[in-house]
Amino acid sequence: MNILILGSGGREHAFAWKLAQSPLCDALFVAPGNAGTAQVATNLPISYNDFPAVADAIRDKKIDLVIVGPEEPLVKGIVDYLHAQTGLSGLRIVGPDAKGAQLEGSKDFSKQFMLRYNIPTAASQTFTVDTLQEGLNYLESHALPIVIKADGLAAGKGVIIAETLAEAQIALRDMLDGQRFGEAGSKVVVEQFLRGIELSVFVLADGTGYKILPEAKDYKRIGDGDTGPNTGGMGAVSPVVFANKSFLQKVEDKVVKPTLAGLQKEGIIYKGFIFIGLMKVNSEPYVIEYNARMGDPETEVVLPRIQSDFAELMMAAADGTLDDVAIQVSSQTAVTTMLVSGGYPADYETGKLISDLERLEDVMAFHAGTLGKDGHVLTNGGRVLAITAQANSLENAVRKSQEAARMVQFDGKQYRKDIGLDLIRYSD
Repeated sequence: MNILILGSGGREHAFAWKLAQSPLCDALFVAPGNAGTAQVATNLPISYNDFPAVADAIRDKKIDLVIVGPEEPLVKGIVDYLHAQTGLSGLRIVGPDAKGAQLEGSKDFSKQFMLRYNIPTAASQTFTVDTLQEGLNYLESHALPIVIKADGLAAGKGVIIAETLAEAQIALRDMLDGQRFGEAGSKVVVEQFLRGIELSVFVLADGTGYKILPEAKDYKRIGDGDTGPNTGGMGAVSPVVFANKSFLQKVEDKVVKPTLAGLQKEGIIYKGFIFIGLMKVNSEPYVIEYNARMGDPETEVVLPRIQSDFAELMMAAADGTLDDVAIQVSSQTAVTTMLVSGGYPADYETGKLISDLERLEDVMAFHAGTLGKDGHVLTNGGRVLAITAQANSLENAVRKSQEAARMVQFDGKQYRKDIGLDLIRYSD
């Protein structure tokens, strides 16, 4: 097969790295890619939101299989667009259509979906600018803290956990009346705050069947000890020590199966990844959110643990034949530490020379925001590199990832020193 991956981050580099190992992969392309994907595939200078250019590249490169990495093109309907193009109706695509992508594209849709199909989640109500006063009144009667979510895509910044009533009122007004997130905040979901411990479960669906991939836990805040502002993710661990067999069976029975049954009942033929963000509350799973794609940096710990042919899995998802393939998962622990630019998640500079990548041994540096120029690798984003290590214990995987994170150099480098340490100390 000729395979095209859409995206430019660490998730897409991990996809490319895994697919390049498959004998089923004849030619591999990434649009637009980064300096890391260029090591294992051919980068195409195309925006993944430029649907006509993507369609032209598919024809030009005789692409058989497309894997859509980021959420934005999925929510905007790239799958529907490509299937409607002349000569592309039979194209294999891993990624949901626009209806399916609403699971991520609209917080209100996903909450209503969960309620319809009795999927455990936090209590919530949705408000618009026309019901702003009603929303403010609702806040006054609500327990604190409280979660305020912009309905649409807001680049990971549309969720605020308000510790005080005043903070919650400001957030609601900013989103609805102040249009802080534009169209994404035209509806706002006000949600109960759940106390527990977070993890993510990933499902690969083919329209009817599914495979559950390795679970992961990520670390969102910039600073050690979960301090400071939220980021796109500062690291991840897989497997997750508190997700025992009994708990994961509850996730499958109470969340995964009713989610997929609900999609089918609504006439959504969902072929792609479903990222289920969960809170474990007193041994019970509650859904915080759905994403219509793999997480980042979770992909960088999930894929290294998958021992099966990844191209075969992708083809089966697109063809509706996942029941015919097995998924083999390594028992090793994977830990990734994200190296980020100085100033991130606020303003940061790019174009910094990255050195000492060649010194890394027995770890994988997945490129998240890099650029190849004149034989050098430069920083080209807030999140720069995901340093992934595997080992036979969590302690050893943490040590290897952290040692490698110290080794790689660029001006302004930041990273968390405590990725996975809470799980080493964890007791139920």
